[in-house]
Amino acid sequence: MNIALIAHDKKKNDLVQFVTAYQNIFSKHTLFATGTTGHRISEATGLPITRFQSGPLGGDQEIGAMIAKNQMDAVFFFRDPLTAQPHEPDVTALVRLCDVYSIPLATNMGTAELLIRGMELGMLDWRNVIKENGEVNEG
Repeated sequence: MNIALIAHDKKKNDLVQFVTAYQNIFSKHTLFATGTTGHRISEATGLPITRFQSGPLGGDQEIGAMIAKNQMDAVFFFRDPLTAQPHEPDVTALVRLCDVYSIPLATNMGTAELLIRGMELGMLDWRNVIKENGEVNEG
């Protein structure tokens, strides 16, 4: 599965700790991340991560493009709801795309725990069925 990892500045440590704690699960998947977040996770875990631009420089939109092409299976986006983000329209667009394409999205630690445990139990295997049946939107 293709998994996106994104975190606002004040949530980066939380996401690094989360991926480190569940490294055994994340290691079985293909990981994508925005710039600094991907760098920090890769340094902490040694996991291979395809890195995009930082969020404000277009990384959110790059991940959004993968979602729109049905090439992303889950998104872990640890958002900081207490700090204004200069690229908030991009954040909103990314969340909207997850809703449009039914891509599981965890925006906080509680939901992330449920999503990662569900992945571990095979509860996202329906994504593979969609791809096998040719339901992937190639753009």
